[in-house]
Amino acid sequence: MSLFIVLLAAGKSLRLNSNIPKPYIKLNNKTLIEHNINTFNKLKIKKTIVLVYNEKHKNLLEKIKLNKEIIKIKGGKSRQVSTFNALKKISKLNCKKVLIHDVARPNISLNLINKVIKKTKTNHAVIPVIKPYDATKRISKNTVFKNIERNSLRFSQTPQGFTFGRIYLKHKQNLNKYIDDDSALFTNDREKVTTVQGEKTNLKITDNEDLDILNLLKKNKTYYGIGFDVHRLVPKRKLYLGGLKIYSKLGTLGHSDGDPILHAIIDSLLGASKKGDIGEKFSDKNKIFKNIRSTILLKKIMKQLIIDKYYINNIDINIITQTPKIKKYKKKIIKNISKLCGISEKKINIKGKTTEKLGIIGKEKAIACEVITSINKND
Repeated sequence: MSLFIVLLAAGKSLRLNSNIPKPYIKLNNKTLIEHNINTFNKLKIKKTIVLVYNEKHKNLLEKIKLNKEIIKIKGGKSRQVSTFNALKKISKLNCKKVLIHDVARPNISLNLINKVIKKTKTNHAVIPVIKPYDATKRISKNTVFKNIERNSLRFSQTPQGFTFGRIYLKHKQNLNKYIDDDSALFTNDREKVTTVQGEKTNLKITDNEDLDILNLLKKNKTYYGIGFDVHRLVPKRKLYLGGLKIYSKLGTLGHSDGDPILHAIIDSLLGASKKGDIGEKFSDKNKIFKNIRSTILLKKIMKQLIIDKYYINNIDINIITQTPKIKKYKKKIIKNISKLCGISEKKINIKGKTTEKLGIIGKEKAIACEVITSINKND
């Protein structure tokens, strides 16, 4: 079966009321386009993906790293024209079956895709549907005038699967007519449309409330880590905090440069990603790490997080010290951590704490840092 997948991403996103066009809004650090393509790429059968985009958003599209095999098609003034543009292009590429999917549904599952594909082997038009569970009414001017029996009602979703020759011909014949979805072309001609059970989580993002709901679903994959580090303060040693050299008569005693902030951040990231601790990764018994800058160690951890598809949500930092006073260094430290971790400065918080001159920290003989970090994982 020669399968093509048409991803529609050429809309204007007017109802979303966002400065960023809908297909390029990010969830878990990936655009809706990327979420869809990543899911369809997991199909174990041979397929070709066709992405229909809005020419006005070309600069945004170019920022996304797409496989060279993906065919990019300019969309039209309406959904029907955009779809037909794609179908017309692939009509010369030996397409037998086609799935048409709205990029606004980024939470599509492989299970649902495979159900639709399976049904298209013996049917010309297949769509996923879900039942309405709320009481259904007809209204006019905010007033109910009729109750609707909902047992036979269904909400349609995408991807919708079709025999290519049939759907191409119907779009060609109805190019200037408005339709709710592609399957309507079959229903209008009183031809059979087969259904499969859809999924409630296959949400379509239309407005900001939909985006909030999907964000809540995605947040189930958030992980947290705690980091802590303490170093003695001694003469004739340099003091590094957050990767910056701080003027001080006292510096930290340590195997590396003794940066308590970066060490605590590293430990929190390792904890959140379930990868052990800083002592396991960078042992103080290894001469390679003698006097090494902690910025180098953090960059190694960040590189591994990216490979494992983790990204940082936020970092909360307590610096516990009697000296130096943290207040005048906070902005510079935040800026440097932002660069090292590749996140916005707004996602980093620093609080300077003292021990009211109690204990070894209060006597200016040590400095400590504790960090809580939250990260997300991209599947």
